[in-house]
Amino acid sequence: MKGMTLDAMAKACHGKLMGANSMQYLRAAGIVIDSRKVHEGYVFVALKGERSDGHDFIPQVFAENALAVISERKLCITGKPYILVKSTHQALKDLAAFYRSVLDLKTIGISGSVGKTSTKEMIASVLAQKYRVHKTEGNFNNEIGLPLTVFKMTEEHQAAVLEMGISEFDEMHRLAAIARPDIAVITNIGLCHLETLADRDGILKAKTEMFDHLQEDATVILNGDDDKLCTIAQVQGKQPIFYGIGTQKPSAAAYDAKAIYATDIQNLGLRGIQLQIHTEKETFPAHIPIPGEHNVYNALAATAVGLTLGLGTEEIKAGLKQVKMIDGRTNLIETNGKIVIDDCYNANPVSMKAALDVLATADGRTIAVLGDMNELGEDKEALHYDVGTYLADKGIDILFCTGTLCHELANAVREHSNTCEVHEFASKHALLKELLPFLQEGDAILIKASHFMEFSEIVEVIITT
Repeated sequence: MKGMTLDAMAKACHGKLMGANSMQYLRAAGIVIDSRKVHEGYVFVALKGERSDGHDFIPQVFAENALAVISERKLCITGKPYILVKSTHQALKDLAAFYRSVLDLKTIGISGSVGKTSTKEMIASVLAQKYRVHKTEGNFNNEIGLPLTVFKMTEEHQAAVLEMGISEFDEMHRLAAIARPDIAVITNIGLCHLETLADRDGILKAKTEMFDHLQEDATVILNGDDDKLCTIAQVQGKQPIFYGIGTQKPSAAAYDAKAIYATDIQNLGLRGIQLQIHTEKETFPAHIPIPGEHNVYNALAATAVGLTLGLGTEEIKAGLKQVKMIDGRTNLIETNGKIVIDDCYNANPVSMKAALDVLATADGRTIAVLGDMNELGEDKEALHYDVGTYLADKGIDILFCTGTLCHELANAVREHSNTCEVHEFASKHALLKELLPFLQEGDAILIKASHFMEFSEIVEVIITT
């Protein structure tokens, strides 16, 4: 790891290097928080969590030839260096910020209420046509995950695509201080984390905290069709790059025109999307192999990033065509003559409706297997009812659902649809017991709920039975 000597690390995290005995100039081979991932030359950061305390594993990691540990406690271990800090959680972030500062690469920070992961995957796929790219893995997008993502960057990487997820005010400040984006992308301002952020104006304020920690002369790329984002006229004295569908502007638009926009959108169902992408210099056809028209916005954001970093049209087209989704995010799985739409990682009203749009394009019986959406504040019942109304309007054939709040969703479907067959259950176990024998060849099954519902278990059972 470039520049990561024990001495430099101690200074970066405002700690005191103890027991070094002239080892202060040794370099760390890696930084981890999981004692099981320690290898020779690694530094272990002892975090205290709800279920375990990393300090309890310090003897074990030294036995695995760890170079050093970062600890909040004074240690009685001779001949082993450690860095004593007030907070290991803060030290983790300080170290990541320092390591980011010594690497020469372009960083793209991505935030938004919906579509962060899909947009990250598209941007990474596009940039990989020209650069060596590092990207956020899985859900490593918070105050622990982002530092761990940064530590996996190397001097060989030329660009890093970093997803940044928040649920409260000031959290984006802390993440952006680590990432220091050269390019900031915000996908939209939707209804999520309302318990802490109150409303969409609060969400806008929290997301745009990223702007306070951008690199000098950074580029900001925003969804111009979002009625909140389109009001942002300038960031650091520069006009953002806006993208959207068609040329029409929202009434609150603060910009003259969308620099990048899509027309001639053809929904190919589960085979993806065909469209024309317009830039300030040219127009070109593109194919997105992922279903759902909401992915048009993700592709436009990726196009904007690609153009900003000097990619040509053919490179952008190739990157979009090659993109693949990860488990839990509109991931299509063909199994035993059925298609499972695995979108179970998380859910809010906007993403739930987008997933239902995808399901509605499928052939055969369409079955929505849904659970509760979390962190929706005082209007949580009404928001679940609204999604149920939307499901009824989309003509979905069958609903299987469970969860306290999904009762409102099921009621809405019963009241607004004469054709949708509703199956409501008291538990996930009861749902699964009835769902498995119900499924038949040719079905398309959407699995979606907030992460705490653990609907990945349903996906796993379906594809392995």
